[in-house]
Amino acid sequence: MKRCMKYFRPCILGILLLFIIICRFVPAVAEWYALYIYPIIASILSGLSAVFPFSLEEILVLGLAALLILMPIIGRIRKHYKWRKVIIREVELVLWIYVWFYMGWGINYFRHTFFVRAEVHPAQYDETEFKHFLSAYTDSLNSHYTQEKAINKKAATEHIKAIYDTLPHRYGLQKPDGKCYPKKVLFTSLYSGVGVLGYMGPFFNEMQLNGELPPLQYPFTYAHELSHLLGISSEAEANFWAYKICTSSSIPAIQYSGYFGLLPYVIVNARMALNEEDYKSWAQSIRAEIINDFNSKNRYWEERYSPLIGMIQDKVYDWFLKGNNISSGQKNYAEVIHMLISFERENLR
Repeated sequence: MKRCMKYFRPCILGILLLFIIICRFVPAVAEWYALYIYPIIASILSGLSAVFPFSLEEILVLGLAALLILMPIIGRIRKHYKWRKVIIREVELVLWIYVWFYMGWGINYFRHTFFVRAEVHPAQYDETEFKHFLSAYTDSLNSHYTQEKAINKKAATEHIKAIYDTLPHRYGLQKPDGKCYPKKVLFTSLYSGVGVLGYMGPFFNEMQLNGELPPLQYPFTYAHELSHLLGISSEAEANFWAYKICTSSSIPAIQYSGYFGLLPYVIVNARMALNEEDYKSWAQSIRAEIINDFNSKNRYWEERYSPLIGMIQDKVYDWFLKGNNISSGQKNYAEVIHMLISFERENLR
């Protein structure tokens, strides 16, 4: 019995690692996980985390980091383990963390792409089509400007969850449950310093939002992070759903947040696609009030941003995304425009 128990843990670890590897190379298996296994795991983990008003995710990461540092030191001081055994224990712990990350949420990185799930053909770049999108978007952005940006956060989260709940099953998002509430991060200044507005914690399926998030950015950011919680890994697709969900709202402040949240990515694409004269002409077509909101937002975050720490975080996150089937890294955020144009073209057929 004791001999069997000795090999039980390594066997389970090996099986889970093998499943993760299969998912990485076989999207159909990852899609099966996303549709049938992830909802169960997410419900258990988010149900546990919902009991606590603070972030379990951050406490876990700090605790595991401390354990990885202290375990070999304590083991050697007490002379419980030889160095070989200490290293084996460290490696095993790292592998269990790896398994927890991917089984808890990370396998969603390996599922079918948005284009496959939505049955949308990726559009090739067409200048006329892009300019048409740009014109339509700008008209909507201008017409949905509102001076009233204050929102009731709890009411906004319920409203956004209700819209997500109406999405057809074929898009592959899980249905939001009553536990999809955001938590404030513990280290607000640090997150502001690296430009992080929010993130989805994979270990406890917690959604974290920066406590310094202005009201104008709250709905779009919440909708973005909620899509991650519902099984979306691509940052571009998370932006896609945040835009679609917010702009379909009946609440003016949430609608404007949706159009405004897309603006940075529209600017990136417009700079690349248009010549200088056309770009300048387009920029001048945006309402002055919206330009003021955009500049105010940039100044707000620039005052809190730490260039050195931010640069390190950007590089690490870029590597992380590229290592998880998102080959464009952080540029993936701006690829939302390609998704929108492709989606609209498909729906016009």
